[in-house]
Amino acid sequence: MNIRFDCGEVITAMATPFNEKLEVDYIAAEKLAKHLANNGSDAILVAGTTGESPTLTHEEELNLLTVVKEAVGNKAKIVMGAGSNSTVTAVEMSKKVQEKGADAILSVVPYYNKPSQKGLLEHFGQIASATDLPIILYNIPGRTGINMLPETIATLAQQYSNIIAVKQSNPDLDLVTEIIDKSPKDFIVYSGDDSLTLPMLSLGAHGVISVASHLIGTDIKEMIQKFKSGDVKGAQTLQYKCFPLFKALFTAPNPTPLKACLQEWNIIEEYVRSPLVTLTNEEKNKLFKVLSLYQKISV
Repeated sequence: MNIRFDCGEVITAMATPFNEKLEVDYIAAEKLAKHLANNGSDAILVAGTTGESPTLTHEEELNLLTVVKEAVGNKAKIVMGAGSNSTVTAVEMSKKVQEKGADAILSVVPYYNKPSQKGLLEHFGQIASATDLPIILYNIPGRTGINMLPETIATLAQQYSNIIAVKQSNPDLDLVTEIIDKSPKDFIVYSGDDSLTLPMLSLGAHGVISVASHLIGTDIKEMIQKFKSGDVKGAQTLQYKCFPLFKALFTAPNPTPLKACLQEWNIIEEYVRSPLVTLTNEEKNKLFKVLSLYQKISV
């Protein structure tokens, strides 16, 4: 498959570490980024939803971009969450991200104001015209309130050469089939849900924008590579191995279970910003029973 720009098969939506004062812990962010680059991540998504972007200032987001980029060097590409439900804000942030040296942008469907499909064409068209960076669209109806239709995605991919991919966080696999069928052959689909990576690969998806890859990135990478090399049985075995953790990480609002696991493995602290709250001891006990099934990663 010839593709326009390759961010790799495993993009990790990186958690944003905070200290006990709930300030961004940039030293911990550097440590986490290096950990990800050394454990299966081809690219790191900074300031996505898993990075608690709704509670970050633009200054914090840009500082994180600089820190993560310096930390990983050439070991991983940097994708920056630069979306907004304001087109003007998304355009301005995309320009700043390009100036700061990101490799690509993740741009979410506008949330809360629920635009029409025509409005989505206009929104993403303005963003694509404002930057030279590759753009990954982010379709997540459960958070935004609307679904970007396959026809809309395909039209954007056809009209703008720098709209190169979509992160599809919608469990309807028929939509994945339609997106791939209607879009240019060099357009990429990423699974937006860890548990759906293998099913989406079977339809022609390229990889995953992952949460679980913080913990089992090498297994996820191996699963994708086994499938693509024709070892479907091997890929299925890894899917079943990873599946309990895929589901356990979403038993409470993301990224609170993830951060609890990262603290348990001494990678970063579990602090989250309000309105999120850390897990109760009962929730942690259930989560850590699942986590104990996986080998602890040394950092």
